[in-house]
Amino acid sequence: MTTVRTRFSPSPTGSLHLGGAHTALFNWLYARRHGGVFILRIEDTDKERSQEKFVAEIQESLTWLGLTWDEGPYRQSRRLHIYQEYVERLLAAGAAYYCDCDPEELKVRRETMLARGEKPRYDRRCRELGLGRGPTAAVRFKTPLSGATHWRDRIKGPIAFDHAELDDLVIMRADGIPTYNFAVVVDDITMAVTTVIRGDDHVPNTPRQLLIYEALGVEPPEFAHMPLMLGQDRAKLSKRHGALPVLEYRRQGFLPHTLNNYLARVGWSHGDQEIFSPEELIRYFSLENVGKSAGIFDMEKFLWLNSHYLKEMSPLEVGGNLAFYLAAAEGGRPDPGYFARVAATLQARCKTLAEMAQAAAFYFRDPRPYEAQAAAKFLIPANVALLREIMGRLEALPELTEAAVSGMLKDVADAAGVKVVNVAQPVRVALAGKTVSPGLGDVIAILGQEEVARRLQNAIRFIEENSSPDESARRT
Repeated sequence: MTTVRTRFSPSPTGSLHLGGAHTALFNWLYARRHGGVFILRIEDTDKERSQEKFVAEIQESLTWLGLTWDEGPYRQSRRLHIYQEYVERLLAAGAAYYCDCDPEELKVRRETMLARGEKPRYDRRCRELGLGRGPTAAVRFKTPLSGATHWRDRIKGPIAFDHAELDDLVIMRADGIPTYNFAVVVDDITMAVTTVIRGDDHVPNTPRQLLIYEALGVEPPEFAHMPLMLGQDRAKLSKRHGALPVLEYRRQGFLPHTLNNYLARVGWSHGDQEIFSPEELIRYFSLENVGKSAGIFDMEKFLWLNSHYLKEMSPLEVGGNLAFYLAAAEGGRPDPGYFARVAATLQARCKTLAEMAQAAAFYFRDPRPYEAQAAAKFLIPANVALLREIMGRLEALPELTEAAVSGMLKDVADAAGVKVVNVAQPVRVALAGKTVSPGLGDVIAILGQEEVARRLQNAIRFIEENSSPDESARRT
């Protein structure tokens, strides 16, 4: 039985965006579903626009998403000798020819055709001239002058292109650089690719590529053209729809599995199921269940899915992801257990890791400067005695459990004849720098006796330094 081999072949002329990640995911899932091979190929023959930083970013993006490749990354720029060999084969078979038409002259001819209301294409002027190799000679493929190319697309079904609609495309430029439609055929042949899964904007390229396979006497792979992803206004997905580079979603605090789950559901379905584990995506994925219509990217749904995963994941797993946002050196607490305890207090409150990181900042560093309104309302001379009382009570507790701390705060409130919130808020501002935080029992238990005492003492000092002489006299 033939081993399934798929490939993802981005051009390093920019960052990996959602559309590319969508294509990579479908290829990866299909290969994993069939126990096959997933290949990464970098199409970097565009010397002017290709950049090494994008090669690195593409690989980092795929790695973050967990879309690990089995072979590669292959680089087209290092395979020029292979393309030359296949050009020679086509020339020898009479399936290609040299063309030395001047590019400016070609432009004029196309403009003339447009002016006559004709489809602009190469007029095959050099097709039968028998020209040889030369410094300005490109190589063109001899497209059949009649007939049609048919194939059964794994997603779109039967497709046919009349050869009259195709011209003699350049397959090798005069500088020895292959063009896209030729290079991908040679690559897919030499890499034994069995299934080409790509966006349906590539459908017009397929008949050209199939003709090259035929001229080389090679059985072509299967083709599956997946629907593109659009914005909610059904326009091409762009930055205004929330479409950003993959690593920008990481920076904004999205989980890699959120992105994979969401992208898998754009254009593919498995019954009514919306949420999948990574194992389920592999188990259920099939080209037969990929739709023909364009998928819609919905940022609100994407955000909801991320918050769902944050709530459902274990605190240890969330804490590990949170560590990416909070430098361990800053807080001096690299212990995974500490991050897990912090995450447990916040994962039900936050939609993204970035939001969680912001909410968790006080766990890792001094909360000063305090929020101005919070300090003005609660860090006042009248609460100094309360803060000192809390310090003493905490020192007397045999252990700082959530239950023990909550009970102590209630006892202090009962003794003072006030609500617990009147006791909790000055303490909360002293510890977190703001009036909103997880439960104080959890906060105090996580920060620990020494750190809590230090922060309460800092708050008392803040009050004393910002009090007027009259207020200080009344307090004493």
